[in-house]
Amino acid sequence: MTDHAVAKLHALVRIATASDRDWSRVDTDAFDRLHAELRTQFPLLHERLELTPVGSHGLLFHWRGVSSDRPVVLMAHLDVVPVDESAPWQHPAFSAEIVDGAIWGRGTLDDKGCVAAICEAVERLLAHDHVPAQDVWISFGCDEEVSGPTAPAAVAELVRRGVRPWLVLDEGGAVAHEAFPGVKRPVAAIGVAEKGTTSVELRVEGRGGHASTPARNGPTARLARAIVKLDRSPMAARLPDTTVDLMRTLAPHLPRPLRPVLGRADRIRPLLTRALTMAGAEAAAMARTTFAITTLEGSPALNVIASSATAGVNIRVMPGDTVADAIAHLRKAIDDDGIEITVVERGEASPVASLGPAFDLVTSLVAECFPEAVVTPYVQTGATDSRHFTRICDHVYRFVPFEMTAAQRQAIHSYDEHLGVDAFLAGIEWYRLLLQRLPS
Repeated sequence: MTDHAVAKLHALVRIATASDRDWSRVDTDAFDRLHAELRTQFPLLHERLELTPVGSHGLLFHWRGVSSDRPVVLMAHLDVVPVDESAPWQHPAFSAEIVDGAIWGRGTLDDKGCVAAICEAVERLLAHDHVPAQDVWISFGCDEEVSGPTAPAAVAELVRRGVRPWLVLDEGGAVAHEAFPGVKRPVAAIGVAEKGTTSVELRVEGRGGHASTPARNGPTARLARAIVKLDRSPMAARLPDTTVDLMRTLAPHLPRPLRPVLGRADRIRPLLTRALTMAGAEAAAMARTTFAITTLEGSPALNVIASSATAGVNIRVMPGDTVADAIAHLRKAIDDDGIEITVVERGEASPVASLGPAFDLVTSLVAECFPEAVVTPYVQTGATDSRHFTRICDHVYRFVPFEMTAAQRQAIHSYDEHLGVDAFLAGIEWYRLLLQRLPS
């Protein structure tokens, strides 16, 4: 171990706290063990901060500051997505092995790295009897990955106490290397809004029967046709104002022939919109509401024709679009009244956060700690628990102070998730400075 903080993250990652929409299927003992490990690894935090349990296994800490006028909320989550045991992990997903200067394992990036970094920053400040200038709340959810009720419950608790945060900071953007074609410097992307997350189920019913006597146009065929139609019919692309600002920020760091083009992003939106949609999945997701087919279910046996077939569709709703817009597009694209569409989860896009002193504090610290990075706001494509906090705070930002390569970002929710040791230690320092620099 190169630092005692690394050993603490190692201990957290080894506990498999996978969440599930059906909480009866969750290993709650694992969350209990994680809570115990947090108490062991961060004793000062637990001794000196007030702790309010939230939901099943959520934690809400209150660190009283000199003033409560501009309270700050730091967020992360304790749960992780399940591991696909068939995926080719280089190192076991919950081994937390330290190899090649990185900590490997599920949750290192999403999101126990942030949990450990926030706790360690607080622990170090408490060891020197630091009192923050403003009240600090630390909200750790336990069901973020399944859009569970813990974050809304934490918001309700803050409302009950009359807390209206000056700043909320959750996971999201990072100091991303290889983030944009042509930009050699890392990009520190700070999410000022996030797409809404909506999930729907497509279902087709039929007679089913013996596989030796198949009839044409059965449930699976009709569902497959609907999926192909949807895949070929994306929603209209457009460039939100936040993405225009991102383009103009990146313009000076592009090859010279492209600089004047991106510098006029607000005047050539149609051209840039088309370019984004052709630049790969990550870029295209910045320009439109997206539909992803995520689950499929049909016959229970190879020799049985399905009597019903279902597909799950995960929709990420762009700010400016609504869930109703997305469902209307879905119905039009599949063009089959015999397919039942059920909304399983409904989530509108978040409002775009206001900028100002809170944003300036975050960006100045990013620039100080990561001087090579280009700092820019952006619209986040993934969902976070922070979307629930927008009802009580106008300054909700999404940023993880870790450097990440493209390969690391691809490993989130996939295999070979890992966080560089140096990146983790730099993240701890960033949180420490943030807590020290809160305005009086």
